Amino acid sequence: MTRTLSRRALLGGAVTLVLAVAACGDRSGGHSGDSGHTTAPSAASGVPSAAPGGSARPGAGFNDADVAFAQHMIVHHQQAVEMSTLAGERAATPRLKELATAIEAAQGPEIATMTGWLSTWGQPVAAPGGGGHGTGHESMPGMMSAADMKKLAAARGAAFDELFLTMMIAHHEGAITMAGEEATRGASPEAKALAAKIVTDQRAEIATMKAMR
Repeated sequence: MTRTLSRRALLGGAVTLVLAVAACGDRSGGHSGDSGHTTAPSAASGVPSAAPGGSARPGAGFNDADVAFAQHMIVHHQQAVEMSTLAGERAATPRLKELATAIEAAQGPEIATMTGWLSTWGQPVAAPGGGGHGTGHESMPGMMSAADMKKLAAARGAAFDELFLTMMIAHHEGAITMAGEEATRGASPEAKALAAKIVTDQRAEIATMKAMR
């Protein structure tokens, strides 16, 4: 009888010890099956989440000026690409065709880059209240109207060249104005860097076009 009580006492003490150890593990935040990996910081911590591959998500810091710059410059670039495409079929001089090809080659990838930023930022590509570049966007600096674009599309040869140069110079000057606003008001380092590139590239192209005239 005494031996039976002793065994029960020992067994009860062991169970109590196991329960105490388990309780300490719960209070310390441990998880069963944890292999030592730490969890990623939540969005509430203020630390930007990581993109696949572990690289920092691009454009984590941005403001309304960055969003407006990307949305508007996409539309602005799309019109320049459209004008440049027309030059391939209608321009008289090979030099102008080469310039138009260079403009299209530069601005097409920039459109893709800015579209990617807006997606990353969770913002729409189209600015509120605006559709395509023929619907309400003529107020943007250097933007051609629908009537301007029809006139350009109808021109051929030397007449096209002259009209294209006049319109594209004004278009580039407008883009430089928009890029300057981004440089002053924007917060995204990536967007500000693109704005600076646009200023440099398009100033050089303006000089080329003025020489061609």
